[in-house]
Amino acid sequence: MLTVDFTRFPLAPGDRVLDLGCGAGRHAFECYRRGARVVALDRDGEEVRQTAGWLAAMREAGEAPAGAAAVAVEGDALALPFPDDSFDALIVSEVMEHIPDDKGLLAEAVRVLRPGGRIAVTVPRYGPERVCWALSDAYHEVEGGHIRIYRADQLLARLREAGLRPYGTHHAHALHAPYWWLKCAVGVDNERALPVRAYHRLLVWDLMKKPLATRVTERLLDPVLGKSFVAYATKPHTEPHTEPQGAGPHAGARTDAHAGARPANARSSATGSARDES
Repeated sequence: MLTVDFTRFPLAPGDRVLDLGCGAGRHAFECYRRGARVVALDRDGEEVRQTAGWLAAMREAGEAPAGAAAVAVEGDALALPFPDDSFDALIVSEVMEHIPDDKGLLAEAVRVLRPGGRIAVTVPRYGPERVCWALSDAYHEVEGGHIRIYRADQLLARLREAGLRPYGTHHAHALHAPYWWLKCAVGVDNERALPVRAYHRLLVWDLMKKPLATRVTERLLDPVLGKSFVAYATKPHTEPHTEPQGAGPHAGARTDAHAGARPANARSSATGSARDES
């Protein structure tokens, strides 16, 4: 189940891609299939090991084209173990709502993204998420749970503050919103409740069979009920600094610190993991 729309987030074979807070690896797998060189990073060691296992299985099955590469690593989203400008594209899916220092996370993401690179950020949408919070405290008041709800304009403002230029948005997973409302109504951990089990079977059937009827229904409902809000942005190329004519032999040279330097707040010990899949 992909949240990022790869028609709006195009990848070329050989692109260096970081799936930041990869969780179970769903977006990393798709990038790998598209021929990218992928790093799937998460702080949850067990999920990293599972993702690494699936990537190895894909490799053995020949699901990725020649030249593609993929690795899963354990790491901190606020202190990424990569040099500046390391990646052509970043995916941050269902992560930022977990992170106290969301500005620090974006600062690190921008640091490792090359100028001209793309980033896709997805978060739970405000309306459907508000319903979940109203129905269940257990849905969000847990360790590692959701600590905030973003409005669309708030997330876009965060991206701009980080130096990014948004270029598109959409909503996704309308069919999944009622599933989470049901879970919140009967108890988030109550997997035995008949409505939850029945709806989950519907979602699995839809995922496996991809029938036209549900695809069309979800596409029509996404603008109203879409569970996720997705934003796409680019990191602009740095404009050279210029000075008035006659300023001397160093006219046009940059005098500020290196644009990709690690921010002071990027060493906090927190990160996120995409656990909101069904």
